[in-house]
Amino acid sequence: MESPTKKRDKQYRGVLKARISKLYGGDVTIEKAKRLKSRPAATPRDKQLANWFINMQTNRPSPAKRKDPLVGTGKKPKGSGRRLYTDENPKDTVSIKFATVSDARKTIAKVMKINKPYARKVQILTVLEQRAKVMGKMEQARLAKQAKLTLKKKHGKDK
Repeated sequence: MESPTKKRDKQYRGVLKARISKLYGGDVTIEKAKRLKSRPAATPRDKQLANWFINMQTNRPSPAKRKDPLVGTGKKPKGSGRRLYTDENPKDTVSIKFATVSDARKTIAKVMKINKPYARKVQILTVLEQRAKVMGKMEQARLAKQAKLTLKKKHGKDK
């Protein structure tokens, strides 16, 4: 003899769409979910699924309500004039010059004294080092690498 719970499990396995289609026909709507949950014969699972569906439909933010992403995060709103790879705040941009050894020294000095996080300084020096190396300017690349090591020691990072 089968237990009553097994019989109920076979009748309905917990899929909201199947349950609503069987009882009311058609697609799942908020009204049908509310009717399903308010039935006297509604199981706890019916109520749980109906509440879940209602919450998902009513709490979904509409596209019009979404805020623009913060400036400087690298993200831009759809259809916006803002571009992904433009500098949104050019005032704090560090220009990297390394045409001559003295240019590289000036850039390194500027990087060392700017008020930016350690990671950003290392990133700037790495760009300088890699670009100089590719262009065959080994002295400028060596200076940048030396500056990175100095910064690392000063900051207390060890590899």
